[in-house]
Amino acid sequence: MDTEQAVEFARNYLADIISFFGMNVAVEASLTDDIIELSVPSTELNSLLIGRQAETLRSLQYLVSTVLRNKDAAVWRVNIDIADYKKQRADRIAKQAREWIEEIRRTGDSKVAHLNAADRRIVHQVAAEYSDIRTFSEGEGRDRVITIAQASS
Repeated sequence: MDTEQAVEFARNYLADIISFFGMNVAVEASLTDDIIELSVPSTELNSLLIGRQAETLRSLQYLVSTVLRNKDAAVWRVNIDIADYKKQRADRIAKQAREWIEEIRRTGDSKVAHLNAADRRIVHQVAAEYSDIRTFSEGEGRDRVITIAQASS
């Protein structure tokens, strides 16, 4: 399955899963940096499709990605966003990171946060905007944490 076919397959596959819940929506699909980006508009199923702490959303991504991989698709990494949930969450995490950085600058104390991989990546990106701040992740699996500290410490 070539790249174009993989994108179209992923779009249709996700739309079929959602239709299983009795909702027909137009799933938008694009390819960015070898990642299939699937966008689902806002519906009354938002909370069901996103799930508690985005567990259902991550499961949908895993499912679509696994099917693509099993079909030997040229691209199989998938990012699904439902009703701009991920974009809004990224904005909230970035805002929180900036608040933490200001607190670190004020007090000199480091901040340790238990965040998932996507949220840690956002914090690393925000911290890169500050020359006096450094970040690093430690631990394994669910125990992995991010530490934000002054670059001088």
